[in-house]
Amino acid sequence: MKLTVSDLIVRYMEQLGVRHIFGMPGAHILPVYDSLYDSAIHSVLAKHEQGASFMAGGYARASGGIGACIATAGPGATNLVTGIANAYADRQPVLAITGETSTHIFGKGGLQESSGEGGSIDQIALFEGITRYNKIIERSDYLVNVLNRSSQILLSDSPGPVLLSFPFNVQNEQVDAALLDDVVSARKPQAATREVGGASLILEQLMGAQKPVIVAGYGCIRAGAQGELQQLSRILNIPVASSLKAKGVIDEASALSLGSLGVSSSGDAYRYIVEQADLLLVLGAAFNERTSYMWDKELIRNKKIVQIDINSEQLQKVFQADVVVQGDIREVLQRLLTELETKHSAMSSVRQDGSFTADAPDGADNGYAVFQSGFSLVERFFRDLERRFPEGAVIFDDNIIFAQNFYRVSSKNRYYPNSGISSLGHAIPAAIGAQFHEQRPSFAILGDGGFQMCCMEIMTAVNYAKPLNILMFNNSTMGLIRKNQHQQYQQRFIDCDFINPDYRKLAESFGINYERLETEDDIEQLFANTDLVNAINLIEMPLDKDRFPNYSSRR
Repeated sequence: MKLTVSDLIVRYMEQLGVRHIFGMPGAHILPVYDSLYDSAIHSVLAKHEQGASFMAGGYARASGGIGACIATAGPGATNLVTGIANAYADRQPVLAITGETSTHIFGKGGLQESSGEGGSIDQIALFEGITRYNKIIERSDYLVNVLNRSSQILLSDSPGPVLLSFPFNVQNEQVDAALLDDVVSARKPQAATREVGGASLILEQLMGAQKPVIVAGYGCIRAGAQGELQQLSRILNIPVASSLKAKGVIDEASALSLGSLGVSSSGDAYRYIVEQADLLLVLGAAFNERTSYMWDKELIRNKKIVQIDINSEQLQKVFQADVVVQGDIREVLQRLLTELETKHSAMSSVRQDGSFTADAPDGADNGYAVFQSGFSLVERFFRDLERRFPEGAVIFDDNIIFAQNFYRVSSKNRYYPNSGISSLGHAIPAAIGAQFHEQRPSFAILGDGGFQMCCMEIMTAVNYAKPLNILMFNNSTMGLIRKNQHQQYQQRFIDCDFINPDYRKLAESFGINYERLETEDDIEQLFANTDLVNAINLIEMPLDKDRFPNYSSRR
């Protein structure tokens, strides 16, 4: 049976398990859109291609599956760049499909041409550094090879974005439907483990430690190892510090949680590790700038380090470890727990139950407190959020610093900080994308600057009736920039302040609910009387633009 390449593309996505695709149509991608008309894949019309790519990333993070986005040639593709770059930084399995001018006019100056010929923009070069694989398919005779390479990446243990661009004439070519029989569209059974004897080595190190600490990163969540981590922590009475992206990998209200490790956090985890720990068990955590306190050597000084990661590129990237195990974190922990079944009693005698909170030295309050004053309403909001939604909530956070300090994430909630390339304007479209996977109480948290970069995507939520709570901090400034100019540039403020619209009227024009939080009573009323599950709410919280968190990024 014959079918068009555009039909084949859609069937390929169906076989991959794609259920939604986010994007905007254009002339050069209409054949694929026409094939989507009869497909089980639900196309979602975004307001901007950047929003579509963020939605695909949010869908991928929430579902654990493949997110997909689609755009036309030229500006449609270039508008995807920031969202694709974010997916690359976060190793998200995102498939982007774009159109292109017909091959016979390459180099002739076709409308929106991006072949790189004849002075046109070179789309391949543009996306080369922010995708795991990207290709313009100029002929259909090697299409199977291209799709198999795409599947290999999207379904791998360490995925990333794939971008495939189809010229208009290629989309309309006829091919044999049997080609799909040769295309891989499911994850292959896992090969023999790369970890040999790792559990025994880890156990040996733990046996010799007096005060070990587990540093759990997003790799732990990606591996689905939360249960094993919590069991290991409980059996051996080992406290857990998480990276920002791994908040909630262990219930942060647990006595075994040290909270989030990072330069903009409270410092509890940092102090305990520096002052007491003698071994770090690093599970899928990249010691990047934020987590490592800008690569502070005190975190690892005079400590044994055991590192487990499935990604070889992360092993010993920042520090030298005493034991390195490349392998699936969940499988390694399962082996470790199996060995502990016979050695549990010996291990438990090494450490006694007790508090893992390190007290700040006398007179050191200012050095350890990220917030001195002026943020009590923010703290109250997050405390009430924690109480109102002890489980089932999904939070996409562009602001990060408030939640890192004021919000204890339970293991039954999902917290997604925007820590990829940390672009503004991410939380709203990403949260919308996640709602297409599973409708749950959802919050997008961001500042007024970031809000103005993506607010029109609220209409996408309106168009498809996707509930969403948007918490927007309004201080009429780019808060991080103003803070840095206050700390590092002698208060020479430039291009950080701006005038905001009337957000009540803006919400009214969108046809959504509006709340303004100026007092603790307002917050109490919000959680008591506002529908935070089935409605779209814009929640505005005014802040003083001259109140800053007490940390420095040294920039």
